Amino acid sequence: MTLAFQGIGIGTPNSIALGPAFVDIRGQGGVTHAPIGADEIQDEIARFDLAVEAARGALKRVHAQIPPDTPIEIVEFIDTHLLMLEDTALIDGVRHIVAEQLCTAEWALQRQRDTLIAVFDRMDDPYLRTRRDDIEHVVRQIQIFLRGEPSEPMLAERDLAGHVVVARDLMPADAILLHHRGAVAFVTEYGGPMSHTAILARSLGVPAVMGLHDISRYLRAGELLIVDSASGTVIANADAQLVADYRRRLREIQVRQSRLRTLVDRPARTRDGVEIRLQANLELAEDVELAKANGAHGVGLYRTEFLYMNRADLPDEEEHLANYSAMLADLDGRPITIRTLDLGVDKHSEALARPGSNVSNPAFGLRAIRLCLKEPELFRPQVRAILRASALGPVRLMLPLVTSVHELDRALAIIAELKRQLDRDGLDYDDAMPIGAMIEVPAAALTAHAIARRMDFLSIGTNDLIQYTLAIDRLDDAVNDLFDPAHPAILRLIRLTIEAGRALDVPVGMCGEMAGDPRFTRLLLGMGLREFSMQPGALLDSDADTLARRADRLFARLDESDSTDLLAAFDAA
Repeated sequence: MTLAFQGIGIGTPNSIALGPAFVDIRGQGGVTHAPIGADEIQDEIARFDLAVEAARGALKRVHAQIPPDTPIEIVEFIDTHLLMLEDTALIDGVRHIVAEQLCTAEWALQRQRDTLIAVFDRMDDPYLRTRRDDIEHVVRQIQIFLRGEPSEPMLAERDLAGHVVVARDLMPADAILLHHRGAVAFVTEYGGPMSHTAILARSLGVPAVMGLHDISRYLRAGELLIVDSASGTVIANADAQLVADYRRRLREIQVRQSRLRTLVDRPARTRDGVEIRLQANLELAEDVELAKANGAHGVGLYRTEFLYMNRADLPDEEEHLANYSAMLADLDGRPITIRTLDLGVDKHSEALARPGSNVSNPAFGLRAIRLCLKEPELFRPQVRAILRASALGPVRLMLPLVTSVHELDRALAIIAELKRQLDRDGLDYDDAMPIGAMIEVPAAALTAHAIARRMDFLSIGTNDLIQYTLAIDRLDDAVNDLFDPAHPAILRLIRLTIEAGRALDVPVGMCGEMAGDPRFTRLLLGMGLREFSMQPGALLDSDADTLARRADRLFARLDESDSTDLLAAFDAA
């Protein structure tokens, strides 16, 4: 029987991997209290010191194996952990507990770990709170040697070429070693998009799916796994047809990536010289370097929800500004489009949780601009920070899930009020900062002219546009096979939006998954789209005028076309 597991996918340009499972079950056991006698204290402390020294040696060996071209953040992970092995709060604290409480080093280490983790959990700064991962990983490194477990996860199987690693969690040192020894994907029971393992996976370009609790219980070592980090899916015991389908998709990705790597520094334009803007969708500051390396003109969609997640409070204006300022500095003058808060469907904030809330379909509920207009005190600090960031570099502000001009007018009134506040406060901002709207619902597409008259730019969010137009919950496995970007209704709404922008000379871009799907690139170009925000890089070996004529012919007979043949009909037109 085929087993499918759904977790948190960590996006990388190569999103698919297939390979036999390597299941690393180290560290699964708990730590129990075991008393020792007073005459055993020095021996126990000496055993702990030996474990610390062994952990230090293991990290130094990993450090020595890091290739010179490795991203700096990976090296910093190892440097940080080496420094923590010198930290008196951790090391001396364990020695003190052993001597004072007459317990084993394992128990003392666990007690000291709990104390330090509690300190980090109380910190207001979300970045500092993520440093708790460092405590976890360093403690686990010492525990391995205290328990006498293999120091490396692949000790019994040195060659991991082509393997998918399944683990409870991965320490940075393990992730680096596993990657260097040929592991093609990571699957972990813990971790999220901001965890160290996620950052490492993105930096290393390794597909990863995280947050799959207890998955190691259901897998056998050596069985073939399919990892799709784009959808966050891990499949075991797949039938031959499914395996063949994924192998074909993997080959297509590899061929496409190989071709795109030769184009990174070349301008994006069609054969007849029409310039195309290729931008990146980002969620974390750590992704900026990847976008720059792939030649992105800028950031067409910066999702800001992660500033609100995994915390009990809300980010204030200064925290927003610090984040946006750092992004601008890293982008070296490239523009960034910052989307205001869009919590409510697959992203949630503990600080905004409503006790007793029982919304049956959050996709239709209080989210995005609706939430911000209902609770303007949530909206104002973020917008003030975006305005202040506009004084530091090229910034655009984008409003999500707009359904009416009434919403836009209310949002623009708040923004105008905030500009007056900044004037009174003597704080700089760019008064001409472009403000745009996302076209994500049929109502917005059908009134795109009215929206475009009020906005400096539009951006089509195809993920939600398809969901709302076709009445398909894209997070529901039972119906997501009906999610069809080529449905005639979707193509008509996209064309309507592009035409509205062109008529009023308002730029229109696309930032949904459809923008990064090469099957639709030629059709979208023919419809007049010139701004694509996605995984950056694309081959535009086409003539824009020819594509426009094909698109016109396609739409002239769209009513008679079957949706499954639309792309073929476009190529034949």
